[in-house]
Amino acid sequence: MLTDSSTLDALRQHHLFDKLPNSAFQEVGNLANYRRLDSSDMLFHQGDLADRFYLLLEGQIVLTRVLPEGNEKLVEVIRPGQIFVESLLFSGARHYPVTASAMKPSSLISIDSAHYRRLLEVQPSICLDLLASFSIRLHQRLNEIDTLTLANASRRVVRFLCQEQEDGNGQIKLSVPKRLIASQLGMQPETFSRILHRLIDAGLIAMERRNIRVLNNLSLANYSE
Repeated sequence: MLTDSSTLDALRQHHLFDKLPNSAFQEVGNLANYRRLDSSDMLFHQGDLADRFYLLLEGQIVLTRVLPEGNEKLVEVIRPGQIFVESLLFSGARHYPVTASAMKPSSLISIDSAHYRRLLEVQPSICLDLLASFSIRLHQRLNEIDTLTLANASRRVVRFLCQEQEDGNGQIKLSVPKRLIASQLGMQPETFSRILHRLIDAGLIAMERRNIRVLNNLSLANYSE
């Protein structure tokens, strides 16, 4: 049960809840829980019963999936203000297809999935907001597919760096380990590191630990090997 007014306000402001009548929103708050995770804590594991979805208040959550051959793949990095695994409300999936873990100390709200779905049955206008959210996710997945279909590994890394810049200012902070980024780009960690070093040697980027600075955007965008 949520009792803190600031936490309730954060939930109320999200577009999945801002149109709920007060009585319905109070029901959501009564069944929701506040969670606090330390860095590296697991929120849920792939295969666990999918009975709740989440709103991240602060911190960072990483969604990963273990593929049948045993490789771990980065699915998504969740940032404050984002809701995640809400799409399972409609997929019929009974178990989480991913593992969620905290990359840094995080706080979040846990929402009862079955109860929220029942609310949607009597508040159909909210479904339009859900469709908009799913559309954004779909476009993100299509961008990922576009990147993975690039045959050249160097071009995949270049596309990733161009997309990750903060407001186009050339600053990039790798929010997850390189091995997970490599898996997202469909390559081995050694290949990812080797391409980064080639870009450094070419004078296109500078790198210090997880911080990357793009030195020449135009030349990076046109880089080919």
